[in-house]
Amino acid sequence: MEKKSEEIKNLVRKGYARIATQGGSCCASSSCCGGADLAESISKSVGYGEEEMKSVPDGANLGLGCGNPVAVASLKEGEIVLDLGSGAGFDAFLAARRVGKSGRVIGVDMTPEMIEKARANARKGNYSNVEFRLGEIENLPVEDNSVDAVISNCVINLSPEKEKVFRETFRVLKPGGRLMVSDLVLVRDLPAAIRNSIEAYVGCLAGAVLKDEYLRAIQTAGFKDVEMISQTNYPLKAMANDATARAIKNDPGLKKKDLKSIEETVLSIKVSAIKPS
Repeated sequence: MEKKSEEIKNLVRKGYARIATQGGSCCASSSCCGGADLAESISKSVGYGEEEMKSVPDGANLGLGCGNPVAVASLKEGEIVLDLGSGAGFDAFLAARRVGKSGRVIGVDMTPEMIEKARANARKGNYSNVEFRLGEIENLPVEDNSVDAVISNCVINLSPEKEKVFRETFRVLKPGGRLMVSDLVLVRDLPAAIRNSIEAYVGCLAGAVLKDEYLRAIQTAGFKDVEMISQTNYPLKAMANDATARAIKNDPGLKKKDLKSIEETVLSIKVSAIKPS
C-alpha cells in the first residue's frame, strides 16, 4: 500500500505542477487546462462571490475548489489559519483578509511549482501575513498545538492516507481549534474500472471515499462536534476538465442512465469539527 500511495502522490504532484505552470482548472488532468474564465465560472458555481474573486491577485484562483471553506469558517481577527493544499493561494488570501494584520495564514502544498506561484502571488498582492510552506498534508511542517483553524478545499480527497491527514490536522490545532473543509465524497462506490485506476486518481473523483468513511476518519482522529454543514450533488459538467469525469463520460460501456447515476453518487460537502479543549 505504501508503494501505491507514493505512486499516487507523485502522479498528483506532477499533475498540479502542470497546472501551476500552465494555469487554469483541470484537477491535475494531463490534458490542456482551461483559463481564467473557466476558473471563475467553476468558483462561482461552488460558492465564491464576485468580490472575493476580484480581491485576490490574478493567477491565484485556478478553479480547483469544490466549495468555499473560508465563507463558513468563522475566522476572527488575529487568528492563525492553516490551509491544507493551498495551491496558488486563493483561499489563503481570502483567509488573510479575515484574520487581518495581527493574524497569520500558513499554506502547505506538496508541489514546488505551486509554492513558487503562491509566493509570487503573495508578493504581487503585498500579503505580509501569509506564508507558504512546501510539505505533504500527511506530514505537516507545522508545530503541535499552534493554529486556531484549519481549512481545506477539495484536497484531502486526493490523499491516499486520509486518516493520517486528519491525525496531523488534530496535532497542529490548538485545543479548541476548528476544522472546516470542503471536499468530494461518495454515497456509493464508483465503477471498479475508475476506482482501480491510478491514472484516474489524479482527477477530483477517483480518490473520493464514501461519506460515512470520511466522517469516521475525522472522528477517529479525535475531533468532536463533527457536523455536516451542507451537502449537494456535484454534476460531472462542473468538472469540465477533470480526468476522472472524462473517463466516465467516454466509457463506451456506460449508458446515459449510468452517467446520471454516477452524478448522483458524488457529493460536495462542507464539514466542521473541533479539537477538544
